[in-house]
Amino acid sequence: MRILISAYACRPNIGSEPAIGWNLSKQLAENWDIWVITRQNNQPEITKYLEHNQQVKLNVIYCDLPRWFQYFNKNQRLVHLHYYLWQIVAYFLGRRLHKKLNFSLVHHITYVRYWSPSFLALLPIPFIWGPVGGGEATPQCLLKDLNPRELLQELSRFLIHRLSEWDPFLGLTAKRSQIALATTEDTARRLAKLGAKNIKVLSQLGLEDSEIDRLSRIKPSQKCRFISIGRLLHWKGFHLSLQAFAAANLPLTIDYWVIGDGPDYARLTELAEDLNIADRVHFMGKLSREETLSKLQEASVLVHPSLHDSGALVCAEAMAAGRPVICLDLGGPALQVTQDTGIKIPAQSAEKIVQSLSEAMVYLAKHPDICAQMGIASQQRVRNTLSWSIKAKEISTIYDDCAVVQS
Repeated sequence: MRILISAYACRPNIGSEPAIGWNLSKQLAENWDIWVITRQNNQPEITKYLEHNQQVKLNVIYCDLPRWFQYFNKNQRLVHLHYYLWQIVAYFLGRRLHKKLNFSLVHHITYVRYWSPSFLALLPIPFIWGPVGGGEATPQCLLKDLNPRELLQELSRFLIHRLSEWDPFLGLTAKRSQIALATTEDTARRLAKLGAKNIKVLSQLGLEDSEIDRLSRIKPSQKCRFISIGRLLHWKGFHLSLQAFAAANLPLTIDYWVIGDGPDYARLTELAEDLNIADRVHFMGKLSREETLSKLQEASVLVHPSLHDSGALVCAEAMAAGRPVICLDLGGPALQVTQDTGIKIPAQSAEKIVQSLSEAMVYLAKHPDICAQMGIASQQRVRNTLSWSIKAKEISTIYDDCAVVQS
């Protein structure tokens, strides 16, 4: 079968959305005749990679908007408009390619968001959409704890997503999808509202087998220490974990490391001072990947209390390193973490979340044997569900099913 993939973001040796587009396409190319449409700016890195890795049989076609528009999109000022218009350009290119190559099906991979259409769904072949996310939102019970600026950000995000659902081409994308893959149950509900009939929840995240092997070699920490890694944004929930750490009845020798930077840095450092834990909470700023992994080796538990997150690769990486995860029972982290690999906190109210987070910290600190067992189970879960090779097998099964229906 010859498969056409749409991957606006697709680039090797980089994280986030480009990593999803590249790694999934590359892995699928081991068993399928894969043709990828992506942006022109991805060409230098992809060409360089393919020249040095000729065993990778991936066909890549590049397209983009006129150069004058690229100028106005400098520093991604118009990224959302650029992405939307690029989908139209990709459709006309895909239509020409289909007449020439006769694809068996078309698959949209990136961006991983449900609230923008894929015009390639208009091709007269089966269309697979996703995994797409973005249907996650801060629970209403937590909105009252946000300051005016944070509340405005959350409401703006909510309105943009809901208004986008009025786009007739988005509804057409959903209705024409033979299967729609949602990153979380929240997004699955939005896809159903849009008219998608066949919906499956599937995380968009993955790790290469070599990376899993590398992370698995990180030795267990000899000291109980909590760590959080990520951008310091209000919706990451680090203010909740700081309050929980302050409330926890823990030995003074146990500390908490926070890696990352962002607009909430001053607020969080001030909060640590107010809670009288500044001497035990260490804000390390943004570190390189190697430095971050070094710090992860010295920690025993990842704390990731995100209020809405469709993915959270950091949880998968920590689990691969044998670190259990404490997270909220929300979004992508809740799909990754099980009762055997960490502790999920119900999102009821800020007060109850802080109390439950605190209890989870105390429990894992007092039971290093259970912490170690969870770490081993975490590594096994990543190998079984979150490697790109496993992810490609799941997608391949979907391709086979589409072929059967088509025939």
